Amino acid sequence: MPHSVSLINTIAAGLGLALVFGFLAVRLRLPALVGYLLAGVIIGPFTPGFVADAGIAAQLAEIGVMLLMFGVGLHFSLDDLLAVRKIALPGALAQIAVATLLGGALALWWGWSWGEALVFGLALSVASTVVLLRALESLGILDSFTGRIAVGWLVVEDLAMVLVLVLMPPLAGALGGTAGDPARAAPDPLWQTLGLTLLQVGGFVALMLVVGRRAFPWILWQVTRTGSRELFTLCVIAAAVSIAFASAALFGVSFALGAFFAGMVMRESEFSHRAAQESLPLRDAFAVLFFVSVGMLFDPSVLIERPLQVLAVVAVIVLGKSLAACALVLAFRYPLRTALTVSASLAQIGEFSFILAGLGISLGVLPVEGQSLILAGALISIATNPLWFSLIVPLQKWLHARLPLAAKLESRDHPLAELPNTTEARYLSRQVVLVGYGRVGRRIASELEANDVPYVVAEQNRELVEKLREAGVAAVWGDAADPSVLIQAHIARARVLVVATPDAINARQMMEIARTLNPAIETVIRSHNEDEARLLTQETTATVFLGEQELAQAMARDVVRRAVAAAASAAAGSGTQRSSMTSVR
Repeated sequence: MPHSVSLINTIAAGLGLALVFGFLAVRLRLPALVGYLLAGVIIGPFTPGFVADAGIAAQLAEIGVMLLMFGVGLHFSLDDLLAVRKIALPGALAQIAVATLLGGALALWWGWSWGEALVFGLALSVASTVVLLRALESLGILDSFTGRIAVGWLVVEDLAMVLVLVLMPPLAGALGGTAGDPARAAPDPLWQTLGLTLLQVGGFVALMLVVGRRAFPWILWQVTRTGSRELFTLCVIAAAVSIAFASAALFGVSFALGAFFAGMVMRESEFSHRAAQESLPLRDAFAVLFFVSVGMLFDPSVLIERPLQVLAVVAVIVLGKSLAACALVLAFRYPLRTALTVSASLAQIGEFSFILAGLGISLGVLPVEGQSLILAGALISIATNPLWFSLIVPLQKWLHARLPLAAKLESRDHPLAELPNTTEARYLSRQVVLVGYGRVGRRIASELEANDVPYVVAEQNRELVEKLREAGVAAVWGDAADPSVLIQAHIARARVLVVATPDAINARQMMEIARTLNPAIETVIRSHNEDEARLLTQETTATVFLGEQELAQAMARDVVRRAVAAAASAAAGSGTQRSSMTSVR
């Protein structure tokens, strides 16, 4: 047996213990990731017994981040990113500023220098992409408009942290630490460093959008033509990891951001859905290793030595960031549910926080105890994050019942929140109310238009509603789970309610509102999995369409049509041949 098998030891111990403790966590009705984190603590250097290689675990976790972000990019187009830019860009930057101020103020109160406080606050300001995506996927809202806002928010945060990581070394001297690289006689001017970073990031994005959108789908098509499943899977994984690595090595972009843009350009291929399915098992396995690696970094003694400081850090992450994000989303006049979902998404910290902490210590701008507090805050916030998502609906109901301000925030006085007075009467009675104008909703709308069926769109994307209004489409802006939105869509006199969004939780609420206002209305809902579709069918009288099932039925109908036509043609040919033989006789 080889003397050095640290890679095998790390994978075997990490996945094995993650399975055991993940299973126990689920049986105790806790999130599985709590078990994964605990497994990492057990095989980490701060607990007795077997100690896995933390360096190898961290690299395996980076691969998981690459694959996960690549998978998100496969479902996230450039149009989706641009659609949320007006809230994601200013919202993310403002939230980073607020969280940095809160964390920095806490550090200054402890007696740290202002440079240390700044780095500490920045480390608490950025959320974990892996945790966010796992949460959105488990809720089935990754493809919803709220999910796109949260993902766009994280993309902006990642871009901001790339700049922070590049600017920290030349600014280390001013922050009270080591002034950049000791091997260099003089650091580059700040403006030059910033300009070069922006040029590199811009060059990478331009290269991916101009060249990558044409080259990578073509490569995937060439590999598909070989008919080899192994080569196809290899092509997908190689694209995710290689592009992420090249983006970091050549352009200074993070692995996560590079993989995300790789997935976005690969989405242009008609085989993007298959690529996402092929990479799913590896994404899940390496995502587990990510949580294990986080647990390995945690020193449980900090909970005993500095309990009040840990509690304060968790409060900044869970409460400070969340309240700031909630206020910002509401300030942009989005629904309360959207604000609460984005807030829950950001109530944790992760990979970029660890990188910032490590760099801060190496440059002398963050004390060692700061890294311990950051890791403790990350572990606790990640473990409790599923709880905040589960409280979104109860908290929304409680706010409505107890606080008049919450109901006022939900009320829509924006011009796009109601149909214009000039709307034709055919859109106000016996019409179809179409909730969601995404990839599915657009196709439904095209069929309705082709058959001259009047419909009204209810959509959360304000910019999209503006474009629909300009195109002459009857549309209202808002969350259709809010009764006022469906009322403005004239649901009381509608013929059919079509829920084309992927959010099953909101779909139930929409149906309840619709049937309360219009008991005779028919409802049609889309679903993503069989369990969800079965529950919707049992709990409601709606017609539920399951994606895979409808695809299979459509293919089966086409196959049967072709087979029947071929049989009829063969029978006709046989009859003609017999007739000819009879005439010859």
